[in-house]
Amino acid sequence: MQQWKLFIKRNGWAIAFSFFMPMIIMAVGYYKLGIYPTSDRTVLASDGFGQLINFYSGFNNVLHGKQSFFYTWTGSLGLNFVSLMSYYVNSLFSFLVFFFDNIHMPDAMYMILLTKIGTMGVTFWVYAHNTYRLPQWTKVALSLCYALMGFTIAYSVMLMWMDALIYLPLVLLGIQRVMEKKRPVLLFIVYFLLFVTNYYMAFMVGFFSFLYFLVSVLTDWKRYKCSIIPYFTTSLLAGGASMLIILPSIIDLKMNGEKTDTINTLFTRDLGMWDFIVKSMPGVYDTSKYGSAPFIYVGLFPLLFFIFYFVSKKISLKNKLLYGSLVLFLIASVYIQPLNLFWQGLHSPNMFLFRFSFLYSALLLVLAGRGLEKFEKKDLNILGNIALALIGIFVLAMIISNKKRYWYITQESIILTFVLLLIYLFLFIAKNKHNKFAKVCSVLLLAVVCGEAFFNTNQMIRGIDQEWGYKYREQYTKSYKDIEALVNKSKNANDSFYRLENMDAISRTDSFNYDYSGITMFSSIRNRHSSQYLSQLGYRSPGTNLTIMYQNNTILMDDLLGVKYNLAKKDPKKYGFKKIATQGEYSLYENKAALPLGMLTDKGIYEEKNNNNQTSLIQYLSEIKEPIFQYTGLNEVSRNNMHIREVGEATYFSEESNTDEAQSITWEVSVPEATQAYLKLDVGELANDMGNVKVSVPGHEVSSSLAQTGAYYNIGYYEKAAKVKVTATFTGKSVVAMIRPSVLILKTKSLDQAIEKIKKKEVSFKVKGNHVQTAISTKKEQVIFTTIPYDQGWQAKIDGRTVKIEAVQDALIAIKVPKGEHTIQLTYYPKGMKLGAILFAICLLFFSLYAYYCQKKYHVQEKEKSK
Repeated sequence: MQQWKLFIKRNGWAIAFSFFMPMIIMAVGYYKLGIYPTSDRTVLASDGFGQLINFYSGFNNVLHGKQSFFYTWTGSLGLNFVSLMSYYVNSLFSFLVFFFDNIHMPDAMYMILLTKIGTMGVTFWVYAHNTYRLPQWTKVALSLCYALMGFTIAYSVMLMWMDALIYLPLVLLGIQRVMEKKRPVLLFIVYFLLFVTNYYMAFMVGFFSFLYFLVSVLTDWKRYKCSIIPYFTTSLLAGGASMLIILPSIIDLKMNGEKTDTINTLFTRDLGMWDFIVKSMPGVYDTSKYGSAPFIYVGLFPLLFFIFYFVSKKISLKNKLLYGSLVLFLIASVYIQPLNLFWQGLHSPNMFLFRFSFLYSALLLVLAGRGLEKFEKKDLNILGNIALALIGIFVLAMIISNKKRYWYITQESIILTFVLLLIYLFLFIAKNKHNKFAKVCSVLLLAVVCGEAFFNTNQMIRGIDQEWGYKYREQYTKSYKDIEALVNKSKNANDSFYRLENMDAISRTDSFNYDYSGITMFSSIRNRHSSQYLSQLGYRSPGTNLTIMYQNNTILMDDLLGVKYNLAKKDPKKYGFKKIATQGEYSLYENKAALPLGMLTDKGIYEEKNNNNQTSLIQYLSEIKEPIFQYTGLNEVSRNNMHIREVGEATYFSEESNTDEAQSITWEVSVPEATQAYLKLDVGELANDMGNVKVSVPGHEVSSSLAQTGAYYNIGYYEKAAKVKVTATFTGKSVVAMIRPSVLILKTKSLDQAIEKIKKKEVSFKVKGNHVQTAISTKKEQVIFTTIPYDQGWQAKIDGRTVKIEAVQDALIAIKVPKGEHTIQLTYYPKGMKLGAILFAICLLFFSLYAYYCQKKYHVQEKEKSK
């Protein structure tokens, strides 16, 4: 205890400074944009608004006992929650959300981000304190530079990546302890936390730390070769223990058909030879979208001593070559596409490029610290030459670099770069030549480092705001209580399972926040098989199925998937949906025809001809052969600023003139009585961006992205036959290509008959978290067809005996049931989690024994040394 008090007395201010100063600088940068706790603006931007805030809210629901830790029903019909959290939310810091209501989640994320940035400063200070023999101010300065590196600020919206930067310095320190003292506990703990927090970033840190270890061992082979076995033993046991989370996540990715990207080119596209030079300047932000240069800025102060490390004669050539090769490998990884993809799990990133670039920044700081250790008064000339050389290189980059490529270099950044280099040089000269000014100069140097960090942070935050736009709180909270009230009303009215969708959702992951079972989702972790099948049934899930969209499908699918409620600001004009409540702008519409989770059928449901589209599925389940859908043509009435060209089944709509006037076309369609009508605008599965469309009929309109939502645009329910004028207005693209437009007519009487038939065979399940149960009685062997997404984590039991699950289209669960009375149970645990738990226990036990052995051996060696 006395030692701890002495430690805090000597180092307390440095630890506090390393924690609070990065937080303060970041907070002030946000404050200048009007962002602070309870402010009108929030830290939400890009995926922070579209995904993270709702996933954090979903995790908060778990912490408050509202849903299962293993499985969530809130997105894409149902999903492995462990796998979702292992990428987006797993973090010690995420538990802070427990103290916030979901409506205040923007403030929780603000606090989590700032706390993570402050902790980065502390972990690097811990590394520096245990590694370098340097003055306290120097260690604090390096810690500040680490916490506020360019990567941290530029990608601050991706909160789940920040933990890797917290653990990296401790990983390096753990490696150091294994090499120097054969003490593995720190490395085991940090590796374990790193791996279970975010497996994606853990791979990058894990591979880098392995390379760092090899390089470090080679610096003194005779001394360090004996640390190879302790390092690999610790690493493997930490990896084995982390299988508790990683194994189910990897299996989930594999089950859902995740494939590596094909390497088509040797060199990475859209890069320039001056990227590393330009991005080393303060205040330089280009983009975090496509075409960006890597964010590698750490500050001019560490950059000076990083270079000094390689030019100083006090450091052996062998060490320079070894660590220099690691630096060059990281640089090469940016420019050589196979290496670039390798670092990122052989997947091309969807924006936010070069996600491993923080490793270069960290290595630069590590070597800068070593350079600072060797710096002496007599090295001032070398430092002066480095500063002047840097100024020359920056000037050269300005003069001969491609101005279109480097448009983002501001005059402000250039001038400040030159001024700061000269200030650092002057202060170091004054500090080393005039001892009486040494303390003052140290304080001034630390102040200048803080000032530079503030300038860079401020500029980058502004760059993010200009590019993505930090969202206003009102965009998140304006209708929050109204939606929440209506969702709660639907819950109070139901004991059995049902689904709900918001026609006017705030984002594509709202269901996680409000805790309702929905279809729409946007996530890198998803059940691709069910999403692909839903896309086949009329929903939209293009490409790699990152999104699944509810919008623009038929009421038949509402009935079949049990979508009992719609939230909407305006009447959705859907047959069978009746308004039952209103709160603020939103109303709740109930669908009386919604089916439960299961329905009885026979083994013919497995045949593709009986399940490959909406019509075949509903007809087979209902045993009604009468057509439910029919197509009818469109008669053009008028068009505006539009040229039409038809090639085979394809139709091309293009602008007649390059004006701001939108393209629009109006058709007339004859709609029969008692039908729901849809304008079909199908741009095909491979369409990336076809702009937006607004489809309008008198009293009703629907707007959406052509390539992101379904193809069936609702134009209303018609009790009596009518001639309806339909207008489609296209924006965002000068040319729009699609399959020839038509009108789909749904016969509501035929649909009613089909649903009534199915309801006679319905199977209502009781759903509680990851458990689903029902009791049924059948007169013959039948199949229960469910709308539960198939996942190998599901286990089915009939009367307590495990039975095989046979999925329809490898997407939805179906179970064969023998005749008689039976109890059916479905239980979900992520596949691999039980094995992962066993590995966790075994590896933890083995490591405990190994750590005890190492500790005992270390004490014996220390006693022998003392003799």
